[in-house]
Amino acid sequence: MERETKTYVLKRSDDEAVPRNLSIDYRAALNTQQLAAVTAGEGPSLVIAGAGSGKTRTLVYRVAYLIDSGVDPSNILLLTFTRKSAQEMLERAGELIGARSQRVCGGTFHSVANLLLRRYGRSIGVEPGFTILDRSDAEDLIALMRAQLGLNEKDKRFPRKGTIMEMVSKSANTLRSLDDIILEEFGHFADHAEDLGRLQKAYQAAKRQKQLLDYDDLLVMLRELLVRDETARTTISRQYRYILVDEYQDTNRLQAEVIRQLASTHNNVMIVGDDSQSIYGFRGATFKNIMEFPTLFPGTTMYKLEENYRSTQPILNLANCIIEEAKEKYTKRLFTRKIDGPLPSLVEAAGENTQSRFIAQKILELREEGVPLTEVAVLFRSSFHSFDLEIELSRKGLPFIKRGGIKFIETAHVKDLLAHVRVIANPLDTVSWHRVLLLVEGVGPKKAQDLLAALVKSEKPFQTLREVTGRSSQGLRNLANTLESLAGAEDRRPAEQVNHVYEYYLPILKEQYDDYPKRTRDLEHLHTIAEGYPGVDEFLADLALEPPDGSAVDVDAPDRNDERLVLSTIHSAKGLEWQCVFVIWVVDGRFPSVYSFIADDELEEERRLFYVAVTRAKRHLFLTYPINVFDKGSGMLLSKPSRFLDPVTPALLDQLVLVEEGGRPDWYARDHHE
Repeated sequence: MERETKTYVLKRSDDEAVPRNLSIDYRAALNTQQLAAVTAGEGPSLVIAGAGSGKTRTLVYRVAYLIDSGVDPSNILLLTFTRKSAQEMLERAGELIGARSQRVCGGTFHSVANLLLRRYGRSIGVEPGFTILDRSDAEDLIALMRAQLGLNEKDKRFPRKGTIMEMVSKSANTLRSLDDIILEEFGHFADHAEDLGRLQKAYQAAKRQKQLLDYDDLLVMLRELLVRDETARTTISRQYRYILVDEYQDTNRLQAEVIRQLASTHNNVMIVGDDSQSIYGFRGATFKNIMEFPTLFPGTTMYKLEENYRSTQPILNLANCIIEEAKEKYTKRLFTRKIDGPLPSLVEAAGENTQSRFIAQKILELREEGVPLTEVAVLFRSSFHSFDLEIELSRKGLPFIKRGGIKFIETAHVKDLLAHVRVIANPLDTVSWHRVLLLVEGVGPKKAQDLLAALVKSEKPFQTLREVTGRSSQGLRNLANTLESLAGAEDRRPAEQVNHVYEYYLPILKEQYDDYPKRTRDLEHLHTIAEGYPGVDEFLADLALEPPDGSAVDVDAPDRNDERLVLSTIHSAKGLEWQCVFVIWVVDGRFPSVYSFIADDELEEERRLFYVAVTRAKRHLFLTYPINVFDKGSGMLLSKPSRFLDPVTPALLDQLVLVEEGGRPDWYARDHHE
């Protein structure tokens, strides 16, 4: 009888942890913590990436390592929050590993959902030719449904279309019922809950009937597809055998559920994120996702990236101290090799204008010391916190750019032009038809509704428009001719369509807007974007999925040679860094805001927001707070620094009190009218 052969496992030494036949020297390129994450084996992995710890580098090398180890690139799915970050990561992976990285599927949750629904959606009634509604088109459709249900005749308190959209969207993204959302966040509209429920159903039915999907539907429908169609779920999950997710702390319940389903056949999910930087609760993102990942995926291996490459140690000491107080967290301590640097300063000002004068003066000093304006940022909790400062900076001749404002795609003139292109692409798109008709002279809301009703029934919509008599007849004839000339030419590239519509729209633009020269620049920009697309469907889908920022109307593009400092809300500054950062209004009641005192989870999110602000600074950090400020909203006198600084030992901060020239504190000068 043969003896059973036994095996004896020889453990690999640390030197052999990375297979030897790889084309890249990972050990030389990464620190120990990054290397462990990049070379992780199969199964679920959670990478807690502290601020400035090389998170993107780790993801880039992870993609390269998988390909280097023999994984077919088309089996890798990289999910990010912007298309730009996915492109940049894959380009960087390409520099490491070659052209194979181009076969990795990388993009936003919504763009990947768009791709998968067009391929597999039929089984749940989603036709591949669906049109994506952007946010304000979706709001217009809601307004249309509201009118049809007669809810416009309600008393003045019935919510506006934007608010209704916000409720419906939050319900979809948090997997909670509309009733729950109304009760918890829009209690003053609780009386209308029943009508709002009817409106939500009518809105969903209208979209289904017209093959329209709004932004949220992309994920809602993808989840439905993965849950209901087992064959599709298995096929998709086997296709994407390795799933990488960036910024996981910013995901919502719906996104977490989609990840769970996508990984159903293998559990090879690596999520990268920082629980301490989870700051988008107001958008429906939930801190709980990153905390509960190990429960959702049993057997998760955790990796921590704690070496910071951005800030000096004095700044990190303060950041560590602030986040140490968080009630729920993955414990980590940021460290750096940049040991030396000035202590962060806590600056007490008598009032708001004193705070503004200090910042302007300090920026001028730093400029003298060689810190360029482009390396300076002023961060704040809420947009209105910087109004006084903006006036002061202008007075001192310090140019700045303020982050925020209207997005390019949301400007009326860009939406007007795109509505014409959408009507050609999908003649059933009543939202776009409505917008296009209202631009015609002599067509008001009532006439637009009547025309819409006629167009939907008509087999020859353009002929129907030509037959209209009265004041609007000439305008409608011009519209019909323009649309018809494009409708017959499917092979026209998007740039040609945009150009053709632009020629028709220009007189309307001039008639409607005094600042039309600025607006034409936006439309020229739209034409430039269109030139990058071979087909109209991809062009329209991408604009809806990943709108470009910045409009000429909103902010004039800075001259190349024009140095500007940045004013930004902390939310808009996430992921960015500057040599010198001022965080203003660090006064209890403004940051954290009075309204967050009531709910623990809101206060905790404010703490994380403060942590994000502090960790944007590379070398100089100033926290400024005016005292004795009366807050109209709460009726409180705000007089002490933020409670988030309570646990900070004096040794971690330089404390400054501003005094007027002449030696007396500035409050003395103000109170004695000197």
